[in-house]
Amino acid sequence: MHSVQRTSLKHTRELYTFLSRMSDLKEICSGLPLNPLPANRGRDPNVPHAPVRTPNLTAEEERLALRNALRYFPPSHHATLAPEFAQELRQYGHIYMYRFCPALRMRAYPIDQYPCRTRQAASMMLMIMNNLDPAVAQFPQELVTYGGNGQVFSNWAQFRLVMHYLSEMTEEQTLVMYSGHPMGLFPSLPSSPRAIITNGMVIPNYSSRDQYEKMFALGVSMYGQMTAGSYCYIGPQGIVHGTMLTVLNAGRRYLGSGDLRGRVFVTSGLGGMSGAQAKAAVISGCIGVIAEVDEVPLRKRHEQGWLMEVTSSMEQCIKRIREARSSKTPLSLGYHGNIVDLWERLVLEFERTGELLVDLGSDQTSLHNPYNGGYYPVQLSFRQANQLMSTDPDRFRSIVQESLRRQVMAINKLSNAGMFFWDYGNAFLLEAQRAGAEVKKVDGGATEFRYPSYVQHIMGDIFSLGFGPFRWVCTSGEPQDLAVTDSIAATVLEEISASVSDRIKQQYNDNIRWIREAGKHKMAPVVISRDHHDVSGTDSPFRETSNVYDGSAFCADMAVQNFVGDAFRGATWVALHNGGGVVTAHLGEVMNGGFGLLLDGSEEAAKRARLMLNWDVSNGVARRCWSGNSNAYETIQRTMEDNRQLRVTMPFPVQDEHMLDRFVYFVW
Repeated sequence: MHSVQRTSLKHTRELYTFLSRMSDLKEICSGLPLNPLPANRGRDPNVPHAPVRTPNLTAEEERLALRNALRYFPPSHHATLAPEFAQELRQYGHIYMYRFCPALRMRAYPIDQYPCRTRQAASMMLMIMNNLDPAVAQFPQELVTYGGNGQVFSNWAQFRLVMHYLSEMTEEQTLVMYSGHPMGLFPSLPSSPRAIITNGMVIPNYSSRDQYEKMFALGVSMYGQMTAGSYCYIGPQGIVHGTMLTVLNAGRRYLGSGDLRGRVFVTSGLGGMSGAQAKAAVISGCIGVIAEVDEVPLRKRHEQGWLMEVTSSMEQCIKRIREARSSKTPLSLGYHGNIVDLWERLVLEFERTGELLVDLGSDQTSLHNPYNGGYYPVQLSFRQANQLMSTDPDRFRSIVQESLRRQVMAINKLSNAGMFFWDYGNAFLLEAQRAGAEVKKVDGGATEFRYPSYVQHIMGDIFSLGFGPFRWVCTSGEPQDLAVTDSIAATVLEEISASVSDRIKQQYNDNIRWIREAGKHKMAPVVISRDHHDVSGTDSPFRETSNVYDGSAFCADMAVQNFVGDAFRGATWVALHNGGGVVTAHLGEVMNGGFGLLLDGSEEAAKRARLMLNWDVSNGVARRCWSGNSNAYETIQRTMEDNRQLRVTMPFPVQDEHMLDRFVYFVW
């Protein structure tokens, strides 16, 4: 009897929770709450917050920013909202509209719980809320998903309007998004994307960091990173795949072996994307030591199980490196401290003992954003740095550059001793060069430094073979459904890999390993997307296209074509971003295109997937083939043999390089 009562009470509580959640979801999809206005609860002290922005607006620009924010609301509310919006602008450098931040726990609820007319819209609602989940988002109340400034929206009014539009959308409408602002629902076809998203599309001559800070403060442009402003970010686990492949292939290239037991990989950053490094190191079998100055993400990764151990003691850190090297035990160790201190201590250990304690090195601090919280200089404490970057930006910039010079000096010494270092595409070497550090490559091209980008040496050839980090989201939220999709994916890859060359088989085996291992490491309808960092999504001269040597590394046709081509081949939503990828990533440095695709088991969804995914990959392989990459040449040839409708313009190589010399140096 008691057991029955307990079960009934449990089910009653579950039903109440479910109905309450449905009511809350309905509320945030009902548009802007105006009658009455919600209480202004301000910033939540229990979550981390974005650093203060310094847009340096004039009085007239502040006036414009305020006017722009108030246009979301009827004039009857302006007298209430204007003073608090003005205070936010002056106190935080942006109007986030904290008053309209929902009280509902932000997370990806099962797809069937969203009030909407089409599952395609519900899939976007799910992905948006996942991007703002405090377990995923770096600064959830500032709508920042990762990278320090990768926004989902510019303010909370935009979030509420988007959720409202999606709840009312039919399959003959498309939501149009301008840098976080929902322009509205427009008539379209059932075969059209349900959303078209652009972020940061600034006229080229005005596409600069300083201009961006002003435009973001004005509420007219937004930096969406790669997958924040397109709602495709799934947390660090989405990056573990690519990071694991990078570490494994770094071992093969630099150390001559895919067996990384007893090898030490030192890097930094445990925030958004960089949080993947700890888990990827262990799956790869090595010892990952990751420095992080901010205790909040470090503790978060430890509590989530991404980090096996944490220490703030340098002595303990060095001790554990030696122990793990000796026993060849995989380990992820978080060092609560500055990465510069760790590099300099590793130099000291080498000079004292002759023992090189690190084999592989990189860096994943957000150096696309070095002066506003993306990089913390060794000379200051975490708190001191946060204060100085807003009170004396010029002095802070100088200190950051001095820290970068010290960091590079230590890395150079370890590299000379036998460590292999690569740039992780986060603008580390570019900003170090700008700071005056010794990273220049003798006779190097415009995209080359003393150390290679991981795309140049590691992932570039993998991209040219047609492999890139796609991801899928199980929209039911049920672990058993995710396990089924894992099994399907692994089985399909195993079947394909049985009839390919050894070089390509290795890539299939790595991906199968990822799927099998991800389940061990606790990692309905399915949403497929990808990090825009892949075969064809991104034109980035210091990362994705850094191994394109025909002079087109700075051209952005591929990303734009990717966006357009995905749109009319069946994507559920598409996005085009100026800037992104924790690279040299502010506006003007990168262009990337991305997509989301709902697979609901229908034949129509299967047709869209076949058509769109084949294009999405082949577009990039064809471009890389034309640039002269031999892997891409072979891959696209094989793809044309499999698909007779595909016809790609193939390059003819110059077989006599001496002929070029004769004509280049000939004096007319």
